[in-house]
Amino acid sequence: MMTYFKQTLAAASLLFFLSGTTVASASETESSVSSDSATAETTVATSTLTLRQGALLKTPTAKELPKKFFYDSGVEIAYPADGVKGIYVTAYSVGYEEKFNKLVDYVDSNDLNAMVIDIKDDMGVVTADFNSADSHIQENTEEYIPDVHELMDVMEEKQIYPIARIVTFKDTLLANEQPEMSFTNSNGSVWKASNGESFINPFLKQTWDYAVNVGIEAAKVGFKEIQFDYVRFPEGFEVWGDTLNYDMGEYADLDMTDDEKRVKAITDFTAYAKEKLMPYGVDVSVDIFGYTASVVEASGIGQNFPQISENVDVISSMIYPSHWGTDYFGIYKPDLYPYELVAEYIKVENELLATLETPPTSRPWLQDFTASYLGSGFYQTYGKAQVDAQVQALADAGVNEFLLWNALNNYTY
Repeated sequence: MMTYFKQTLAAASLLFFLSGTTVASASETESSVSSDSATAETTVATSTLTLRQGALLKTPTAKELPKKFFYDSGVEIAYPADGVKGIYVTAYSVGYEEKFNKLVDYVDSNDLNAMVIDIKDDMGVVTADFNSADSHIQENTEEYIPDVHELMDVMEEKQIYPIARIVTFKDTLLANEQPEMSFTNSNGSVWKASNGESFINPFLKQTWDYAVNVGIEAAKVGFKEIQFDYVRFPEGFEVWGDTLNYDMGEYADLDMTDDEKRVKAITDFTAYAKEKLMPYGVDVSVDIFGYTASVVEASGIGQNFPQISENVDVISSMIYPSHWGTDYFGIYKPDLYPYELVAEYIKVENELLATLETPPTSRPWLQDFTASYLGSGFYQTYGKAQVDAQVQALADAGVNEFLLWNALNNYTY
């Protein structure tokens, strides 16, 4: 790890030197000898070392550095030339050979080119055996994916861009194992949401390291992007969080409101994850609620769209039409209007990303499922037409990357 860090630092210094100085060439110096004195004076003036205006040092991105500076997994899969267009795949689907083969054939049959695969799932299970030294990874591994190297062989053969999905702070498994890393009630029991799920505490650096270490293991076997999901506090935390017991770690003594502390913790995590994963040459992406782009910030859960976006390579907003109310874009029964909903949303996101100095790639999550839970008259059966409408709305706004979500991995695109 230290070797990669030193190499990356050296490369950053080299890029700084090359972009920040102007040096006279040998031919320029030779020609100035035979010129008149005025020309000679001009040559001397323009041949001195000068610093460029603006920022003196900008950390290079993984794409700006040669491969030799990064860990080599041995898996060669190029970033799709026409942009990432992917589907979500559970570890169960990967482990079920017939199902997985059908999904591979499905991706092969159209313009899809990527898979987002559960590597740390919604319960907190690490789904493949990485033979890791991290004790949490060791204790919480279930081999839903029988052979992760064989999986990478398939991805490489088919040139399917592999993205490792890591559910970050929603982790019922670890919360139950180590309540001190979670949020507890007054009686000492672990807090649970209405669906029985629990979160680990984003204020604590050990929760950051756990997620990042899973990402490192995924990068080492050949995943080309690490996607962090549930990068937030539980919904409603700003309302009832003060009734729980938890450690704020190094954020406890900051001169900030609790809302500001939550936003800082989540933003700091994304910057930390990007830094730790850089030596492995992978992109870093974050899933985020779509509504966070339409508000100043979602401080209750700690998500600030611009701040998170500045720290990642890809931002994937979840913009499923079924998940919006009429108070956002004024579309009554939004599930019935997939094109219009996505078109209105992406206007907001594009405007926001345009204000950033280094905006990430926009790659929204789109709906390929039927939201029957909305009730009669408020939903429609989603199929190819509805999915195509969402994709077209993005394309019309200049966004050519997307991901499709269906929890059962049954797709209609």
